[in-house]
Amino acid sequence: MNTNRRQFITTLGVSAIGVSSGIPLWAFEKKADKLEKIGFISGIVENFLKEDWKGTLEKLAKQGYTEMEFGDFMGKSLSEFKSVCKNLGMNPFAGGSSMGDMLKDTDKKIAKALESGKKYWVCYWPWLTDAKNITADEAKTAAENLNKLGAASKKGGIKFCWHNHNWEFQKATSEGLPFDLLMKNTDPATVKTEMDLYWVKKGGADPLEFLKKYPGRYEILHVKDMDSTSEKSFACPGSGIIDFRPIFREAWDQGIRHYIVEKDGEKDGIECLKSSAEYLKNLKF
Repeated sequence: MNTNRRQFITTLGVSAIGVSSGIPLWAFEKKADKLEKIGFISGIVENFLKEDWKGTLEKLAKQGYTEMEFGDFMGKSLSEFKSVCKNLGMNPFAGGSSMGDMLKDTDKKIAKALESGKKYWVCYWPWLTDAKNITADEAKTAAENLNKLGAASKKGGIKFCWHNHNWEFQKATSEGLPFDLLMKNTDPATVKTEMDLYWVKKGGADPLEFLKKYPGRYEILHVKDMDSTSEKSFACPGSGIIDFRPIFREAWDQGIRHYIVEKDGEKDGIECLKSSAEYLKNLKF
């Protein structure tokens, strides 16, 4: 038996064992030390997209971005939008709304998300209040609503995620942190999480700790940095105090493949995304 044939059979055998034991195929991938692809959320360049959406997407594609999280399609028609994205190698893979909005006409909105090319439907605000004083009951109600949206998404053929902010970590309820209550009371099979690294840290928690606490529950990371001021404001990735290397190492090993740059309220998103791309493409973990 030649070496190539032996290697093939060995690999096939390991893969078969993995599939039969329930181990995901990504666990057998070669261990990477850099991100394979990076994305951005459209809000960071909203002003530029309104002025020239095609030109803006072209600039970002040249910077190395291949994924986009967005709201509605841009341009005169959905077909035009899809065509432009395809030609640029830009995958418009995710987007969504708030809980209050997503609970209305849910099936129609899922169908619209799928039509626009999205593979993930994201609940950016799982609360029906301002969430500044979350109770255990409120957290459990939010979890019930997330389960409803998760079940509807599975039925409709799209993956569902919810996005955290600082409020889920800042103040514990009578039964623990709101984040923990949401994770413990939602169905792991239908409700995934889009972890915003900045907001976890802003809430006084450690993103790495919570990644390790709930392995397999995350699909997307929102990557934005924190500055060193007392306000702990937003910063473009690579210009702040967050050490992304151990976070990315854990995330990658868990199978997370979507890393989306975001910086709320940014006026010069093109430049922020440029510096972020240079940092993230060269960051070894």
